[in-house]
Amino acid sequence: MADKNANSCRIAAVIVTYNRCELLLECIEHLLKQSVANMLDVLVIDNASTDNTRARLDSYIQRGDITYINTGANLGGAGGFQYGIREATERGYGWVWVMDDDCMPKDDSLEVLLKADKELDGKYGFLSSKVLWRDGSLSVMNVQRIGLGRRVRDFDSPLVPVILASFVSCFIKCRVVRELGLPIKEFFIWTDDWEYTRRISRNYPCYLVNGSVVEHKSAQNIGANVTDETPDRLNRFERMYRNDVVLYRREGVRGFFYEAARLLVHSLRVLVRSKDSKSRRLSAIWGGTKAGMSFYPTVEYCKEEDFDD
Repeated sequence: MADKNANSCRIAAVIVTYNRCELLLECIEHLLKQSVANMLDVLVIDNASTDNTRARLDSYIQRGDITYINTGANLGGAGGFQYGIREATERGYGWVWVMDDDCMPKDDSLEVLLKADKELDGKYGFLSSKVLWRDGSLSVMNVQRIGLGRRVRDFDSPLVPVILASFVSCFIKCRVVRELGLPIKEFFIWTDDWEYTRRISRNYPCYLVNGSVVEHKSAQNIGANVTDETPDRLNRFERMYRNDVVLYRREGVRGFFYEAARLLVHSLRVLVRSKDSKSRRLSAIWGGTKAGMSFYPTVEYCKEEDFDD
């Protein structure tokens, strides 16, 4: 318990990785260069990579620069983030800073988040960084939402209220994690971040912190799009549409109508714009949606412990 109490004023950066060692190494270097690195511990959650990740990290582990945890299986992004956030919270950290392995924080990214924490007097659920792509433009897939269908447009104000954010640099109070539970591991991929941040924003004000900037080194600057995706990757979209049902179902009548309109628009886009595999694309949309109608995953919670908040 002494170690847990000592951690209560520290931040755990949780990186989830799978077979992207070069990006992971770059991400770790950016974290070690943070201007407030003395307050930060780095937890690498490895979803059982097969690209020799563990051996490549050995020098960091030996120096104590990172804590390496292999999950033993590929739990997907959702399972990896649940694992890492649980680990950080049960170790007694005050905050968890979650990110993918292709997220590259600027040297002051964490410092600016902590300044926002102080300015808000801790009265928030999560803080989200401004995410840029490789060329300095906004990262399309990581633009936060101020409403179900409303993207943030204000990238100048220091703090912008938001309700949905990605896990590419999301700063969460562990007290909130203990209260509201963990991300849903059954999602496997997609929507786990939106469902979780929306769960938090229903209970606490949450903010985009424009002064905290990270780079997202994704291969392309596009969002998930069933209309144009290559046929070999269409199966994963069934999970996205299934998981989205869970997300929007919790918004009540407004969420029902928004989801219905969204499904119709996506289907029309496939019919009009897709150049191939139209039936498979429609099957992913409607098959996933049908699966979501009977999909009621359970929210898991951290072990009960006594913490000093």
